[in-house]
Amino acid sequence: MKIAVAQINCMLGDLDGNAAKILDFAGRAKRQGATLLLTPELSLCGYPPEDLLLREGFYRACEHALHELARQVHGIAVVVGHPHEAGGKRYNAASILRDGAIAATYHKHSLPNYSVFDEERYFARGTEPCVFELEGIRFALGICADIWHEHAAQRALAAGAQALLVLNASPYHIDKQQSRYEAVRDRVAETGLAVVYANLVGGQDELVFDGASFVMDAQGKLTHQFASFEETLGMIEIRDRALVVGETVPALRHEESIYRALCLGVRDYVGKSRFPGVLLGLSGGIDSALTLAVAADALGADKVRAVMMPSPYTAQISLDDAREMAAILGVRYDELDIRPAFDAYLATLAKPFAGAVPDTAEENIQARIRGNLLMALSNKFGSLVLTTGNKSEMTVGYCTLYGDMAGGFAVLKDVSKTWVYRLSHYRNSLGRVIPERIITRPPSAELKPDQTDQDSLPPYDVLDGIMACYVEMNLSIAEIIARGYAEADVKRVVQLIRINEYKRRQSPVGVRITDRGFGKDWRYPITARYQDDF
Repeated sequence: MKIAVAQINCMLGDLDGNAAKILDFAGRAKRQGATLLLTPELSLCGYPPEDLLLREGFYRACEHALHELARQVHGIAVVVGHPHEAGGKRYNAASILRDGAIAATYHKHSLPNYSVFDEERYFARGTEPCVFELEGIRFALGICADIWHEHAAQRALAAGAQALLVLNASPYHIDKQQSRYEAVRDRVAETGLAVVYANLVGGQDELVFDGASFVMDAQGKLTHQFASFEETLGMIEIRDRALVVGETVPALRHEESIYRALCLGVRDYVGKSRFPGVLLGLSGGIDSALTLAVAADALGADKVRAVMMPSPYTAQISLDDAREMAAILGVRYDELDIRPAFDAYLATLAKPFAGAVPDTAEENIQARIRGNLLMALSNKFGSLVLTTGNKSEMTVGYCTLYGDMAGGFAVLKDVSKTWVYRLSHYRNSLGRVIPERIITRPPSAELKPDQTDQDSLPPYDVLDGIMACYVEMNLSIAEIIARGYAEADVKRVVQLIRINEYKRRQSPVGVRITDRGFGKDWRYPITARYQDDF
């Protein structure tokens, strides 16, 4: 027999569109001889629906769409993920559609309530296995977190299952695929059941789902590995009750996987939100250069506009490099001199600022003028403003509210400065688009004479190391110091993290690439007296 995996990109809330896509994949699978099609978690409605799951009407609409989809399924069994209301409770469910009807429904057992997941807010836990027979093989269903814990698989085994079919909406972060392999191998070792792992692909707000669906046999051997970051119909053959080794796509290097995640996140956020294109402030620095490269690769040059806004402190090489990069990529490029506006602001503020020493107030005026201009262009032409700040800057507040933080989507929000450099080198390895001088010159905000980032911040390798320890690994100050970082640097960075929560709370949504970004999985109070002393 043949089983097909529909690794699809679902549009959240587009029930008719998602159902049509599932039917299309079912037809293609049937033509290739498959008797079963497995779709991702909540494939009918998209993932994660968040507080749509608190609305009664959403369940009614999903139930109607499910029955309409079932009515059209013939000649193949289709496993579809959907929310389900039954007995006064609500479940994360999967149903088997066969011969125009719903044959059985499974309710997810393990409800993750950590990191970016809030499933206990919405769903009740299922307790019963769902085992069905197809061509003499007994399959059991599981949904995502069910495969990360032993009880659901053990219940399936006790109910007579011979293989597990798992629907997933597992978001991407660096090294996530290895964690998935480890979890599935643990279940295989415990049960002796082969596992078919079907994962969602696509961007949804800050989350990117990388697909990378796979199959492991009863010995824990990887027999199939499907593509990452793209829709695919994966085919699996079972012969004499054994899996036949099939398509195995090589693993991606970190740089490639991160870059493709950023591109997919931008493409889907812009496309699914129906923006006609994007615009960004191009400064001649490395952050805006990488953002521009991602935008052009994700959307095409015709949908990208770069705006250079020189101030009195903008170096000529910044102008030259910005012009060169825009020309290489073929994007629309404009220059808007902010000096007249800056002079007007200073004149207006001359009286209240009299006697005060120039400081960050004057610096930030320049950033806010730029943010104003970008938002004016956005309002006039409908394009989405991409912000260009990185995670290192967001960590310590090295960014200006209503200035460089002004915009609708933060491409590099979860990308440290260290990764910005690595990704820039990676993109140029595919074909030079970022002028080399942008990569090699010291980074600077260019808001005052001879300014560099290191005037205000520790070296980025130090800052990023401390940030990773504190933000991503949740280590204490003492534990970070024990790793070899200077006590003064650690305390300084942690203090900057603490006092800049108000900025992060007002920042745009952006692509998540680590296992802890400044989004759904970072929830710190803005007002608090607690000091990290231990």
